[in-house]
Amino acid sequence: MTLWVFGYGSLLWNPGFTPVVTARARLRGFARSFCMRSIHHRGTETDPGLVLALDEQPGSVCDGLAMKMHEAELDATMAYLRERELVSAAYLEKVLPVELVDGGEVTAVTYVIDPDHVQYCGALDLEEQARIIARASGGRGPNSEYLFNTASHLSEIGIPDPDLEWLSDRVRGLTA
Repeated sequence: MTLWVFGYGSLLWNPGFTPVVTARARLRGFARSFCMRSIHHRGTETDPGLVLALDEQPGSVCDGLAMKMHEAELDATMAYLRERELVSAAYLEKVLPVELVDGGEVTAVTYVIDPDHVQYCGALDLEEQARIIARASGGRGPNSEYLFNTASHLSEIGIPDPDLEWLSDRVRGLTA
């Protein structure tokens, strides 16, 4: 069985497994956004941070990476991803079609936000996001590190994200 994962946030720079193939890809109908409060990895229950999630928005697109899992490691990779991504049940695991830049299409395991979950916060403006990210820290480190790593990696692979670029500049200003 061939299985792919769609990465749009920390999976871009820290997938936690070694993909057999990595390809630029596009997911339609979802937008990458800091719409999930992080109470484990980049914040705490008393001082939540923010992490990226895929927010379902008709007409939107999210560019990222499709990563093919090694068939012999499929069970171990899925167990790892579920432990990592489903820690608070704010993400929903879906298998969705993604378009590869070469014109092909694959189905990929994709983690999208549950808009009914208490950690969903899709209405925050960019300034409020920047202020939260600048101060929060959790079990995997500062929230700003997560933002900077994701924005940097998107830039390195040629995927522009104006919101993340603005947030990176603003958070650097707030933490200087």
